[in-house]
Amino acid sequence: MTENAEFETVIYQVAGRIATITLNRPEQLNTIVPPMPAEVQAAVHRAVRDPAVSVIVVRGAGRSFCAGYNFGGGFHHWDDQLSSDGQWDPGKDFMFATADALSPTQQLLSIWRSPKPVIAAVHGWCVGGGSDFALSADLVVASDDAVIGTPYSRMWGCYLSGMWLYRLGLTKAKEYALTGKPLSGKEAAEAGLINQSVPFAELEPTVAELAQRLAAIPLSQLAAMKLVVNHAYENMGLASTQTLGPILDGLMRNTPDARRFIQLAEQDGVRAAITERDGPFGDYSQAPPELRPNPEHVITP
Repeated sequence: MTENAEFETVIYQVAGRIATITLNRPEQLNTIVPPMPAEVQAAVHRAVRDPAVSVIVVRGAGRSFCAGYNFGGGFHHWDDQLSSDGQWDPGKDFMFATADALSPTQQLLSIWRSPKPVIAAVHGWCVGGGSDFALSADLVVASDDAVIGTPYSRMWGCYLSGMWLYRLGLTKAKEYALTGKPLSGKEAAEAGLINQSVPFAELEPTVAELAQRLAAIPLSQLAAMKLVVNHAYENMGLASTQTLGPILDGLMRNTPDARRFIQLAEQDGVRAAITERDGPFGDYSQAPPELRPNPEHVITP
């Protein structure tokens, strides 16, 4: 069953006891723009309210899960929430970054807060805010050639959901936070960042089988186990990290270096900006073809 009249950027489907939320901006690699975060939250709430649904799957249409926040054109699609009289307003940004009703980070974290378990099926690019979103799921399965990373560690951002920190632990978290280097799906599974990596052809069948196994367990049991694990991490300070991260992200988007970076993206295009950022490291879009996702690996909703 598909119910999508209210959605512009996601597809919501229910089959049996499983709801699937598909990010649906395939030509833009499912980059995050409004109203995507609010629509993800609305779809999650719909699944939570549906007594027939026990498990939620999130995925991306086309050749990527999500290539992060779209900063093409200078990020002006968020101007009403971030600027006053054409200038960055740190007071507005702070409120926008932390308010549950407004913050894209908080809206995407609806999958963390859902009492029903969420499985992320990751393929292609899963970077920046897209990785923060995917790692907020309860279980993450990726294709071997997926690329998962936070290039914003180098410029124009900061960890948003905190999931990189809590999933990796101190030693590896520092390494990836300071370098911004990416992992393949296979490397992410080996590092313990995600649960499992499989060849792309096996991704959807693997996620479907996992979702069916979870759906066979009483929903109250699933909710209880998710709640106790989530609260263990909340007690370690996760919520505080999720408040601090978006505030720092706002600051890092407005340093002199960051303003020059976004001006370059506006003037010469996003590709020029990311070439300058990632070229010295030879990764992400600047990596050789064998270290980038296979563009023929496409998910069709």
